[in-house]
Amino acid sequence: MKKIVLIGLPLAIFICGFSIKALLPKKETLLNHVAIHVYDLKKSTEFYQQILELDTVPEPFHDGKHTWFTVSNSSKLHLISGAEKETIHDKFAHLCFSVPSLGNFITKLDKEHIPYESWLGAKISVTTRVDGIKQIFFQDPDGYWIEVNDDNK
Repeated sequence: MKKIVLIGLPLAIFICGFSIKALLPKKETLLNHVAIHVYDLKKSTEFYQQILELDTVPEPFHDGKHTWFTVSNSSKLHLISGAEKETIHDKFAHLCFSVPSLGNFITKLDKEHIPYESWLGAKISVTTRVDGIKQIFFQDPDGYWIEVNDDNK
């Protein structure tokens, strides 16, 4: 009897451990942050605060070379100063934000004299994707491409 308990009990605990683990919710992979290298941190910080209305969060370095923004409950955008002034960025590599009203956002861009275009590069034009989502593209002060769409309805 002792032999059965000595062998059976650890075996039962082992099997139950695997069974319980299978029942627990799986952790999902979340996007923690995106970091971009900028030339003028102050100018870029103001751009993301004013145009995209992102809120800053405390950053741990306190070295004057970083700005952190909240993008969602789990994601941040980090601006890191020190980039060369002249950089070219491809539109295929872009940040995308969704807004409740693309029309209101375009009005804000027009007011701030920020040019925007369609995916194909038509100036002052909106692209409608095959799924019905409307989108525009424009560049931040460092030339990084930003997509804004209305997938936030």
